[in-house]
Amino acid sequence: MLPRFYPILDPTRALPVVEQAQAVLDGGASFFQVRHKGTWTPARLAELEAMVKLCPGLIVNDRADIATLAGVGLHVGQTDLPPAAARQQIGPRMLGFSTHSAAQLEASAVEPVDYVALGPIFQTASKQNPDPQVGLDNLRQWRPLTLRPLVAIGGITRDNAVSVLQAGADSVAVIGDLYPEELTAHSLRARVMDWIKRLS
Repeated sequence: MLPRFYPILDPTRALPVVEQAQAVLDGGASFFQVRHKGTWTPARLAELEAMVKLCPGLIVNDRADIATLAGVGLHVGQTDLPPAAARQQIGPRMLGFSTHSAAQLEASAVEPVDYVALGPIFQTASKQNPDPQVGLDNLRQWRPLTLRPLVAIGGITRDNAVSVLQAGADSVAVIGDLYPEELTAHSLRARVMDWIKRLS
């Protein structure tokens, strides 16, 4: 079962990503996704190895080969490796799948995934070419299209997260509002604690 709070770490931030991971866990999160869109260099792989020691249940995005190598979960999108092929590679570890419309959400029912993500719920700045905004009304209407746990993503903040859960999401994925303006291990830990308090 997914926790309500689904943090997504950004390795490009000023604070080293392993320190981010430790701060997020210290703040009370039980797992996280590492979103890395660039090349998996030896240095990045070493960081991932260090994070796996902190949180064996972490998830990486897009790359089934990296997930298999590290022995961790995977999240794939509509243009990544199809979920069935990803499942063959990663085995029984956690597999998530992004959807952006009612049709995609309904089609995900036949995929061998553990959870689905739906978004962007609100306007988001974390993607250069985001899909059309879903909104709370569509989230509420589309929720019955899948029996799997649903993670809402896109523009979710501490101010609107409860309304997203009330509209039917089981979990909220957070990127932008995870990070305080003055990013230190202490401030990130405090931000995570605030998130978890608000969602409890």
